[in-house]
Amino acid sequence: MKTLQELTRPTIWRLKPYSSARDEYNGAAASVFLDANENPYNLPHNRYPDPMQRDLKKELSKIKKVNLDNIFLGNGSDEAIDLVFRAFCEPRIDNVVAIDPTYGMYQVCAEVNDVEYRKVLLDENYQFTADKLLAAADEHTKLIFLCSPNNPTGNDLLRSEIEKLIQNFEGLVVLDEAYNDFSEAPSFLEELDKYPNLIVFQTFSKAWGCAAIRLGMAFASSDIIGIFSKIKYPYNVNELTQKQAMEMLQRYEEIERWIKMLKEARESLEAEFAQLPCTVKIFPSDANFFLARVTDAVKIYSYLVSKGIIVRNRNSVSLCGNCLRVTVGTAEENEKLIEALKLYK
Repeated sequence: MKTLQELTRPTIWRLKPYSSARDEYNGAAASVFLDANENPYNLPHNRYPDPMQRDLKKELSKIKKVNLDNIFLGNGSDEAIDLVFRAFCEPRIDNVVAIDPTYGMYQVCAEVNDVEYRKVLLDENYQFTADKLLAAADEHTKLIFLCSPNNPTGNDLLRSEIEKLIQNFEGLVVLDEAYNDFSEAPSFLEELDKYPNLIVFQTFSKAWGCAAIRLGMAFASSDIIGIFSKIKYPYNVNELTQKQAMEMLQRYEEIERWIKMLKEARESLEAEFAQLPCTVKIFPSDANFFLARVTDAVKIYSYLVSKGIIVRNRNSVSLCGNCLRVTVGTAEENEKLIEALKLYK
């Protein structure tokens, strides 16, 4: 790969980060805080949170089995997605390459940051080849985005092709593992030490059942994490979010039970969905949702909305004509969906 300095925008490389009050004293024992212009009343919410989320990262590192220096926490994964553009892509000069279809925020962030976004279409099995992505890249390609299991297709991408891409691309490979907890494939967190040009995204929004607290995770080399930390907003993860995340980390066995239940429910829901007259095809899934081709996605989506049931219409997405994306819900929610579709005419 190119050196990190070559990949980083020059202004970012030279940037002196903002130093917050809590950064400067850095957790030293203190009982009187007169440094941050805070209101002294209404504890604990009157105080700014730890800007580096040190206690949370300590607990998270035990579960993820990575060093603290390899962890970045953000306001949802969307913050981390935006940061990679801001850190590494020079507007109107650099570009990124991504599989298509995939999570839409990669393209949104590219457009917001005025960075060219190059799409490489998946094949009929929703798989990619490293060679095609590499062929779409040039000397100004800083990032390649992958999502595995992919959204909206639900399937794991081929590990051999992911590895080939990381090994042969001179820039940074961003691998979004938002749904990896539901997959049988091992996380690429195990490969961080092997691949210095790899960035892995994960989230508290899916398996952890914490979409409301907006907490995303990025894992990479300590040098890359250092760049993220340099340009992030000073207090990007609030105290309430950190507290709730800490509580969830203590409930890890319960999270594992949820994952097992959802995977079993997915198989059951897929089987029932496949028997519906409106179903054309169910695509294999390694996530907590599945993609289904139906007879008329637009009409069926509107019908379900009229019944108070919301799925995702993916009809306009590449390779997903007449497809609905269905998230696995509770047993009661899944039953309502199937019963409603049985009555669809």
